[in-house]
Amino acid sequence: MVDTFTAASRAIFDKKALAHVATIGPEGEPHVSPVWVELDGDDIIVNTALGRAKARNFASDPRVAVSLTDPDDPSSCIVVRGTVVGFTTQGADEVIDRLQKKYTGAETFSDRREGEIRVTVRIRPDRIAAQPE
Repeated sequence: MVDTFTAASRAIFDKKALAHVATIGPEGEPHVSPVWVELDGDDIIVNTALGRAKARNFASDPRVAVSLTDPDDPSSCIVVRGTVVGFTTQGADEVIDRLQKKYTGAETFSDRREGEIRVTVRIRPDRIAAQPE
């Protein structure tokens, strides 16, 4: 049975809450990165560039964890254990532009590097924990 997000948890995702995503490296080592996020239904959407450690980890081991803290209430947080169910370059530039607008107000992603290939990752929650419950 897959958990779903409560209205209160969805409200945190709607804010400029920076998330931290934990992946598993090739030797089984944890890797944590701050990321911008959005929800698509109950799936968490993140975006990165091919070649980065988290992109390699997402592609090789689908198990991940994601945490967010409400920027307006540090005692309110969400922790998700999930599985990568999507990994695509199709439409990824539009996703990072949309996340840039959400988090900074700018229309397009300002840190795009020449030749960089963006990838959108879809994470399906397996377990959701929220504080307060």
